[in-house]
Amino acid sequence: MQDSKDVKLKILDGAKVLFAQKGFEGTTVRQICDQAGVALALVSYHFGGKENVLLALYDTFAPQFLQEPFVLSDPEQDLRRFITEFVRFRREEPELINILQQEIMMQSPRAEKLQKCVFALWMPLREILISGKEQGQFEYESLRHTLNFIVGTLIFSRVHSFFDPVFVQDDIKDKDELEEVVEHTLRFIFKGLQAAH
Repeated sequence: MQDSKDVKLKILDGAKVLFAQKGFEGTTVRQICDQAGVALALVSYHFGGKENVLLALYDTFAPQFLQEPFVLSDPEQDLRRFITEFVRFRREEPELINILQQEIMMQSPRAEKLQKCVFALWMPLREILISGKEQGQFEYESLRHTLNFIVGTLIFSRVHSFFDPVFVQDDIKDKDELEEVVEHTLRFIFKGLQAAH
């Protein structure tokens, strides 16, 4: 008999891949079970349905860096850590970000339930920005626009082949190493905030 935790993780891993590729609506419970290599009844047994599988993804694979609070005594350092860790998370769990984007863009009935996950990510960033402005480390006019711009930059910090036709061949050869992506992202955001990097 397979360990219950192992079965749940198999289901979640299978669902993560399929939801990212086909979308929530385009994925069936049978496909999830086939992908996971488990019996069909186990999704209902462990999760009570496909929607609960989706929500469990974000509880199970939540970014670990959010477990350690930001002190806000040095907002520049906090922002540097937030960006670095988010870019790392984005690269380690691209499916989670893709699924979230799909659900938000389609304004699905599940999007509201996913707000808890989204807010857990963006509330610390909001606090870092406010603290940085109050301490004179960051300059921006609108918190709303600044937060949206930074979120957009972080979400799309992954180099994707979809955009390759836009670039000349030499540009495509740019490395997609984690450290380089982090450095480009840091530089871009810190320049936008008129802060030294």
